[in-house]
Amino acid sequence: MVKTQMNHGLTDVDYMTRALALADDAQRSGEVPVGALIVLNQQIIAEGFNQPVSSHDPTAHAEIVALRRAGVARHTYRLTGATLYVTLEPCAMCMAAMVHARIARVVFGAWDARQGAAGSAFDLTHSRALNHSVDAFGGVLADECGARLRVFFESKRG
Repeated sequence: MVKTQMNHGLTDVDYMTRALALADDAQRSGEVPVGALIVLNQQIIAEGFNQPVSSHDPTAHAEIVALRRAGVARHTYRLTGATLYVTLEPCAMCMAAMVHARIARVVFGAWDARQGAAGSAFDLTHSRALNHSVDAFGGVLADECGARLRVFFESKRG
């Protein structure tokens, strides 16, 4: 399910296009090409891309980098009402962080059948065990997002 039009004129596709540019930044840095950004009140409040290799930090996924920056920018870890855009379906760690941050919705590009925690491998978006739900919309620019990942991993294997 994909919501395509936001009330301010920019679409999920517009924001995902920006996330793809951030994924390109990750790839240029030698990281897995995943980019993320957070939108609140029709404004991008934070951006991030994968950095675990360069930062020597296994938690430095694009989503976590963006959440940390948004928290600093907003002077709070609660991001109620915000939307997080990311080029790859979030893993369990990232979904849990979104729950704690009270992200309202996550919009992602490529599905991750092995580690995706927004409906692929498992689903933490509306878990009754958690105290907050995150609406998830997958498949936005999925082909473009998936292609970047395929090319990256093919180049690593080749």
